[in-house]
Amino acid sequence: MKKTSLVCLDLRTPITYIEGLSQGRNTEGTGKIEEMLFCYELNPLEIRKIDPDKERFLGTQIFVGHKTNQEAHDSFCELPLCEPKNEVSLPIGRYLFMQIRADAVLNREEWLDLAIEQQKDGLWERHKPANILFVRFLHEDGAFVTQVFRPITA
Repeated sequence: MKKTSLVCLDLRTPITYIEGLSQGRNTEGTGKIEEMLFCYELNPLEIRKIDPDKERFLGTQIFVGHKTNQEAHDSFCELPLCEPKNEVSLPIGRYLFMQIRADAVLNREEWLDLAIEQQKDGLWERHKPANILFVRFLHEDGAFVTQVFRPITA
């Protein structure tokens, strides 16, 4: 498992997804994962603590989105017959960013630990993280990658 240090990331273009879960996702780590993005509101009582309560850290899930295989979509779908899909995104902005590359998908406890570590490091460096957390899963260069993004408020 390879983890990055905290980075302040300036995302210059949004990363867009189709809202909802896809049938092709793999959450057990037994095959190639489909790229997914989860967005959570965080508990306002925990977002400025160096040592937040893990059980109370996450609030409501705002959305989940997935990437599709555009080639497969184009071969099976003619535009007039397709229903429009709602899009969600990781918007342009400044973020606290950390990621882990591993042999398997991180489970909820593991990525939550990463998000809490991100908050500790961000607060230590005197950043003011917002009360939103984005968790992105993808498969890249033969490894499963879990990324956590936390918007930085001005």
